[in-house]
Amino acid sequence: MQTVGFIGLGKMGGPVAAQIQKAGFPMVIFDVQEAAMRPFLERGARLATSAAEVASLADVTITAVPMPKDVEAVAIGPDGVLEGIREDSVYVDISTSSPLLFKKLEPHFREKKAWIMDAPVGAGQPGFEPGVHEVMVGGERAIYERIKPVFAAYGDQIVYAGELGSGAVCKLMHQMIGCGISQAVAEGLTLGTKAGVRPEVVWEAVRRGLVGRMHIMHEQIPQQVFPGKYEPAMFTLALLRKDLGLATELGRHLNVPLPLSSLVEQIAVQAINRGLENGSGYTVTFQLQEEAAGVSLRASVDAEKAAQYITTHGDAEFS
Repeated sequence: MQTVGFIGLGKMGGPVAAQIQKAGFPMVIFDVQEAAMRPFLERGARLATSAAEVASLADVTITAVPMPKDVEAVAIGPDGVLEGIREDSVYVDISTSSPLLFKKLEPHFREKKAWIMDAPVGAGQPGFEPGVHEVMVGGERAIYERIKPVFAAYGDQIVYAGELGSGAVCKLMHQMIGCGISQAVAEGLTLGTKAGVRPEVVWEAVRRGLVGRMHIMHEQIPQQVFPGKYEPAMFTLALLRKDLGLATELGRHLNVPLPLSSLVEQIAVQAINRGLENGSGYTVTFQLQEEAAGVSLRASVDAEKAAQYITTHGDAEFS
């Protein structure tokens, strides 16, 4: 079984690494926070003192760090993955980053006769335990097939996207489209509520159609928006703003107009300037929209019952 090295055991990386360890892969780990490593060491992982040492001991080295500058630093900086990586081993970054960055990094790893892949993650299907994600993979197909069992340890849906950088493109589109739809839903809920319809009724009416199949309609609105629980956030607005910025940057690079996404990005900037950067990324827009519309979306809805409503009642009247 391949030895997996993992660098970055934070809110996203920690649960993913836990799934990999649970699947039985021998692990080598490194994080700047000692407390983050402790549970893995107690379960038998090997401790490394740098990213370079992790890569020197692993067949597959995975990084999960916040920003593109962090990816570049841990990949090719001093004591980075490149310094320790072995011939024919694989480096995978699972954070949301720029496809252009991976193109920049590739020649460095090619010189060492090693492989690099981008494999950002998205939220898993509702009901799955923490750390189970959609995985979008870019890189050589043969290398993808070789290390697919590692992805399968934490991925409930694995998408091979194509050449290096393709996974990052898919993840940025995932974020960009999701943010645009979130803004549209926020506007629709506040308008419908201000027009005199209860917010949970507007939500239920929309949820019965195409939009209703989305994660935001089944979980985020009933669990966060209706009770007004915008914090604490598992995925912050600061990180989502980073993802939107990378997507619109890619649009400028490829000369693709993105009027809606650019507007949503500016709404995110507005929220950050309001001090909401640590709020929940996908639902802060509802908070701003409530204020702008002068209406409250507070509603009494049992999220679990609501998620099963259509299945149980079909087209029965909702009241």
